[in-house]
Amino acid sequence: MCLKYFAANKIVSEGSYSARNDLRMHKQPEIVPDKGVLGELKQEEREVSRVYNFSAGPAVLPEEVLKEAADEMLDYKGSGMSVMEMSHRSKVYDTIIKEAEADLRELMNIPDNYKVLFLQGGASQQFAMIPMNLMKNRKAAYIVTGQWAKKAYQEAKIYGEAVEVASSADKTFSYIPDCGDLPIPEDADYVYICENNTIYGTKFKTLPDTKGHTLVADVSSCFLSEPVDVTKYGIIYGGVQKNIGPAGVVIVIIREDLISEDTLPGTPTMLKYKTHADADSLYNTPPAYGIYICGKVFKWLKKQGGLSAMKEYNEKKAKILYDFLDESALFKGTVRKEDRSLMNVPFVTGSDELDAKFVKEAKEAGFENLKGHRSVGGMRASIYNAMPIEGVEKLVEFMREFEKNN
Repeated sequence: MCLKYFAANKIVSEGSYSARNDLRMHKQPEIVPDKGVLGELKQEEREVSRVYNFSAGPAVLPEEVLKEAADEMLDYKGSGMSVMEMSHRSKVYDTIIKEAEADLRELMNIPDNYKVLFLQGGASQQFAMIPMNLMKNRKAAYIVTGQWAKKAYQEAKIYGEAVEVASSADKTFSYIPDCGDLPIPEDADYVYICENNTIYGTKFKTLPDTKGHTLVADVSSCFLSEPVDVTKYGIIYGGVQKNIGPAGVVIVIIREDLISEDTLPGTPTMLKYKTHADADSLYNTPPAYGIYICGKVFKWLKKQGGLSAMKEYNEKKAKILYDFLDESALFKGTVRKEDRSLMNVPFVTGSDELDAKFVKEAKEAGFENLKGHRSVGGMRASIYNAMPIEGVEKLVEFMREFEKNN
């Protein structure tokens, strides 16, 4: 089956700009029953358009991955069933999950003394799971740089003494605080950060000096966007729905010495890292299809040249948007320049009315999900790995046109 792309020729009013002029259109196979439910199937083609999706998550996925998944939906590699239908205990699925882990290990150069866990519950469940498993002294240090770090900090207070050792709340989380000499309690079990802040668009460019304490990092919105030295962390975790796969999977990369039965009293079996490490992520039925898609994205990333190549590509995309924001008379970025994220770019016009107008007209022009998080307003463009550079270029083109007319 060949999937062909062609330009969509759509008429718009003179002088207006629309990304829908350039929407990527392709022929999508549509399965139509021919001889009853179990009879032969024939394929008819229908046109399907793809918008530029700037959602913060769930977010854009590589089209190549989506096409492969579509091709395999009814019959995965001759198994006669969809991955959605097969047992997670089957030999076929065992190959899927093991290949996914092996490819992730290769991409991130994960050492052998780290376990890779495919779990559920998203990052939010990790807010509790981390202190339940790591807070031996009932004390931990938190660097609060946004809503998700704040939620993790508040959750940790349930289980022990959570100490806020640094924060950027004084300037609406628009910067990363100096973490070179933090007042970390000597008996703290770990230091916690949210490495990339999805809502506010900030990123740790230098990891904090933890003074010998274990570093735990939520990397949900920068996962696999650049090379990482895994050995600097005790735990790296993230929900995959921003930069890796569909909602429903969380990946935890944890150093083996942090996995034990010595958890806080009352910790449920399902919330013990050891439970899942001992069972190779198969203690219960995992989010099987989501892991399958993640595995395909890992292979796609390897084909792109790995994480060094992705960092270069992401820097190029982000520069296009940030350069425009820095020169624009209407649009302004909201983050201190040295702390800007490559993945999430918040911006404003300075007028709530104009912000709303921009989001509305952008949607009409084929740019989806540019409205900022409900807690901050404005706009936000999430330009994850799978966002093509053309999407950013066309967004900037539209922003120039909007500025000209407003």
